[in-house]
Amino acid sequence: MLLKKRIKLPIIIALMFALYGPFVVAELKNPWSLEQRKPFNQAIQSINNIEYKQLISVKNSWRVCVLVPHLKDAYWMGINYGLVTHAKALNIQLELFEAGSYYAEDKQLNQLDYCLTQSFDGILLGAVSPGLLAKYQPPITKPIIALVNRLDSDKVSTRIGVNWYEMGYRAGLFVRQNEKEKSTLAILAGPNKQGGSDSVEQGIIDALEGSLVTVSAIQHADNNRNLYRDQLEILLLSQTPDYILGSAVAIEAAVSVLRQKELEGKIQLVSSYLSPAILRAIHRKKVQFSNDDLVVTQGQLAIDVMVRELEGASAFGDIGPLIQTQRMQAISTHYSETSLAPADYYPIYRVVPD
Repeated sequence: MLLKKRIKLPIIIALMFALYGPFVVAELKNPWSLEQRKPFNQAIQSINNIEYKQLISVKNSWRVCVLVPHLKDAYWMGINYGLVTHAKALNIQLELFEAGSYYAEDKQLNQLDYCLTQSFDGILLGAVSPGLLAKYQPPITKPIIALVNRLDSDKVSTRIGVNWYEMGYRAGLFVRQNEKEKSTLAILAGPNKQGGSDSVEQGIIDALEGSLVTVSAIQHADNNRNLYRDQLEILLLSQTPDYILGSAVAIEAAVSVLRQKELEGKIQLVSSYLSPAILRAIHRKKVQFSNDDLVVTQGQLAIDVMVRELEGASAFGDIGPLIQTQRMQAISTHYSETSLAPADYYPIYRVVPD
């Protein structure tokens, strides 16, 4: 029996390669390890782990419109890279628009109107606020999938991304497990109640409940390094916390501020998500820990799920990759394919089929 399996498998792979091309072999070797979570849009969820085989062909030349808050940091650049690479692989059309900020709600509503009134088949919406669709008055006549950020609407039944509460909880748990005496933690949580910042913040606080770690400050800002640098300057005038935990952009700013103030080693830095600068800082022992939620895979998955639903599949609910971690002395090497866009990558706003 074993001999038969050894003979048949290469033949099957060869036949499929001949019929469908090289993408089939890649699919067979590299299904995505994902989790589907219930209930939809909730902080505390049950998880079903699945192996997801990505599409290798499409039934139509689909046109997908993508809206994102901005492309100012490595997170959304990684999402963009994943969207573009999979749209090219499936030979579908993609157009992407950025609002420019989490506080640009009116601009994103205008972009949404454009997506709904032009000849797009479906919309991937990285919303600047969870209640965005409630503020859009005309009827919504096309399928919308939430991209990364929570979107509260009965028009949306699928969200591509990770559980942001879990991202915060994991980062907070790292601090808790590594602290042996009373200590303080300052949180730089990102835009106030926008994106996933409120969920991350709650996850951190819940992870620290009953521990020796006290949250000494919580500050919010748009994802802008200069804004975070100003916040850090003000924070450090009043206290020297044992830990600073924040978004990748905030922690990137903290690395340089601590160096300038000769506080390296006195304050430990923890990032809620990964960026190239955070990865370098972990290598250099400037940052202790970072979540890694495989943003390139998220972008690829968003295209894949959108096409499946356009072709008749049922809603996928909350679905995304398993959260990974990067930390000192335990750096994983998968990030070059799943988590970060190439160093020389520039955002692409339009993909046109061959």
